[in-house]
Amino acid sequence: MKKFMDGVDRFCYRHPRFGIPDLMLYIVIGNVIVWLFSMMDSSGTLLSMLRFSPYHILHGQVWRLVTFALIPYNNGLFALISFYFYYFIGSNIERQWGSGRFNIYFFTGMALAVVYGFILYFALGGGNQQLVSLLIGNYVSAYYIYLSMFFVFATLWPDMQVLFLFFIPVKMKWLGLLDLALFVYDVARIPFPYDLLPVVAVLNYLIFCGGDLCASFRGRVPTRTQRKNTVNFRSEVRRIRHEQKTKPYTRRCEVCGRTDTEYPDLEFRYCSRCQGYHCFCIDHINNHRHFTE
Repeated sequence: MKKFMDGVDRFCYRHPRFGIPDLMLYIVIGNVIVWLFSMMDSSGTLLSMLRFSPYHILHGQVWRLVTFALIPYNNGLFALISFYFYYFIGSNIERQWGSGRFNIYFFTGMALAVVYGFILYFALGGGNQQLVSLLIGNYVSAYYIYLSMFFVFATLWPDMQVLFLFFIPVKMKWLGLLDLALFVYDVARIPFPYDLLPVVAVLNYLIFCGGDLCASFRGRVPTRTQRKNTVNFRSEVRRIRHEQKTKPYTRRCEVCGRTDTEYPDLEFRYCSRCQGYHCFCIDHINNHRHFTE
């Protein structure tokens, strides 16, 4: 898992323009369009044409590999609230991770669900392929992919407060645990082996955030080593100033190595989430793995 994430980060560093900027904006717009048209389609034909179905995909309807992520799972006012909420979550994660890493995360969740859906189809299809395909399509949806994004947000900003039901201030970590309980309940009530589809859909959360999750649990009770590694910014400033006297530059990006001497118009910033005093250029301040020691 660590090697995979290192590979993802290296790829994003080397290709800073990879990915679709503001991906969640386009996904939410697609959800809104499908939601509006579905309200005018009382027969449900539109949603049935967009839903994931291995049987129909193998018979030429390849658009279902993507359009299943555009089907809203709420109606009325709750649909509008969910659109805004998941745009808010996705856009903040993208700003923190960078477009490349966020795109890889979202499409990895879709790919995992699609692959497992086809595995079930070939394993259980037999003589009743259309029925099995219909059952699989009921569980392969964007709901669990969006839920995994919520887990990411709660991991990155566990102490952020939001207004639950618009008036109850609750920290994100408690909402994350509540959603986890609802997720476990969903998995328990779905018959096997379809109950593994939601698990596979959020598996990428553990791939991308497993390290941060373990670090947050370890960080609840600071150890002697962690207290020893606490940053003393005054001493760090003195150290940086001393180094600047012996180096031909003032700031150097930890990722790409560019300096303010070579690129005088480039903006540099220091990351407050890294342990230590680490400088990054504007292209990598929100697109790097945080230093932990």
